Amino acid sequence: MADAPDHARSHREVPGPYNSCPDSPPRVPIAEYAIIGDTETAALVSRRGSIDWMCLPRFDSAACFAALLGTPDHGRWLIGPVGEATSTRRYRGHSSVLDTTHTTASGQVRVTDLMPLGMDRADIVRVVEGLEGEVEIEHEWVVRFAYGRVRPWVARHNGPSEHSDVLTAIAGPDMLVLRGSRLPHAVDGHHYDRFTVKAGERYEYSLNWFASWKPIPPALEVDSRIQRTIETSEAWASASSYRGPYEEQVVRSLLVLRLLTDTRRGGIVAAPTTSLPEELGGVRNWDYRYCWLRDASLTLEALLGAGFTGATSLWRDWLVRALAGDPEDMQIMYAVDGKRDLPESELTHLPGYAGSRPVRIGNGAVDQKQTDVLGEVMIALHDAREMGLPESAHAWSVQRALVDDLVKHWDEPDNGLWEIRGPLRHFTHSRVMVWAAFDRAIRAVEDHGRHGSVQEWRRVRDEVHHEVLTKGFNAGINSFTQHYDTTEVDASLLLIPAVGFLPGDDPRVVGTIERIEKDLMKDGLLLRYRTESGVDGLPGQEHPFLACSFWLVGAYALTGRLADAHALMKRLVALTNDLGLLAEEYDPVSGQMVGNYPQAFSHLTLVQAAVTIARMEAESL
Repeated sequence: MADAPDHARSHREVPGPYNSCPDSPPRVPIAEYAIIGDTETAALVSRRGSIDWMCLPRFDSAACFAALLGTPDHGRWLIGPVGEATSTRRYRGHSSVLDTTHTTASGQVRVTDLMPLGMDRADIVRVVEGLEGEVEIEHEWVVRFAYGRVRPWVARHNGPSEHSDVLTAIAGPDMLVLRGSRLPHAVDGHHYDRFTVKAGERYEYSLNWFASWKPIPPALEVDSRIQRTIETSEAWASASSYRGPYEEQVVRSLLVLRLLTDTRRGGIVAAPTTSLPEELGGVRNWDYRYCWLRDASLTLEALLGAGFTGATSLWRDWLVRALAGDPEDMQIMYAVDGKRDLPESELTHLPGYAGSRPVRIGNGAVDQKQTDVLGEVMIALHDAREMGLPESAHAWSVQRALVDDLVKHWDEPDNGLWEIRGPLRHFTHSRVMVWAAFDRAIRAVEDHGRHGSVQEWRRVRDEVHHEVLTKGFNAGINSFTQHYDTTEVDASLLLIPAVGFLPGDDPRVVGTIERIEKDLMKDGLLLRYRTESGVDGLPGQEHPFLACSFWLVGAYALTGRLADAHALMKRLVALTNDLGLLAEEYDPVSGQMVGNYPQAFSHLTLVQAAVTIARMEAESL
């Protein structure tokens, strides 16, 4: 028997502090979300129990729950207590199996949320267990495909078959099937239920996506899938050999990086979300559900720094596949499957998080020229080589062709690592990373027996080094500069000692750190650069970028300022939410996270900062 087709209705959301636009609904703070995932896609779950963002079946697929960027009518799946509750949550061990305990005046319940690993299918499992007394639970299921734009046909199936007593939602190529101990009923276009859970009672729910032309998959055995998911995650985390300061935060960050990795294809997305704003109510809203070569390289570096070797071949192989082809065609980012075409467009039907518009999908920066990228790639592949990761002749041939091509155009201006949408510049960081690309290629020949144009590479490496010291350093301010035509500084200059361009105790490095502290520090955290300079060609402001502050931790450690490194690191890890998650940026005034979330760049730089502190402390003994 089929339910009537949905009809939209309004629904009150739990008030939150974000309501910068009078016409936008109240918002749940970004840090109030947890992430669950199956290493091909992920979902964000609010503390109250609402899944407000979910793209199926891949990270870059269209969302079927998009309330994060709109209203509950744009899709969500809520299972949580009615009325006031004190809610605490944790991940089980080193996994992304989420337990949220809700305590009310009448009792206590636990809701367990996960996406089972290793299933070769896309599922969400939710289990409600009564712990004490009784608690009234609200269950609302609102499916809207195509980022909240398409209302599906929802049908209830009754009867004796194995697929009896389920709800299906279908629209075009997508179908969802909801199974559960007690299914919600259609109410004004939504599916809604309210029931009481008593101590000792248990309710199970599962949601499965599949292509609409295929038969409905069988139901999951819930308890075994929970246990297997925990065991799989624990086994992966145990491969880390890192035993240093901030170990708990390092392991959680490594698990976040794994969760943001498509383990079928190998690419790592910068974040599972799009258009979470860098400035509430502003226009700096970007789609991060793609794979940047830079982020993939830095992730590989972070994993190797934490002692992963065999487990890193997935990332390394994706990098090599993405790079393969004509060097002139290398992009800065790709889809998780290596697709190159990522056109940027706007979703005008969504009001945006806290009224922050436009809401974008795709990314127009895909065609930008960012000369630093190859440097990051070569550093990561060099580190893998140094750690003994086997490398095929094909992989080296690809690297050699890219470095040979770099000889021809290394001196051209570019957009820089921050994807500046203003005029092309000669960015100092880009030139430093050009030096690093040639340096690591030379080391591959000299230290590992690879073949290449080492004399030519050495000549260009030395030329680049001389140019950066001559044009990228301003003696008047005793600092390297953001680009050759300015006295502005940029947090990316903190990487000069990290990549080996100059030692940490070089006076020019010390002077640059001091200048960055003076010009870019905001309430104890670092901005990327001063947006007031107009270099990025965009209106509005942004908040401190967490990766930059982690870079400063590393720079402190490399210059011998270990006490300062620890002081800043302690402040940064204290900014993680109760689950150890970080967004892209942090607003120290409101005390809230901003930007896409959770952010791979923030977590990988946390790992790198901790590893650098541990290494420098060991060397000082």
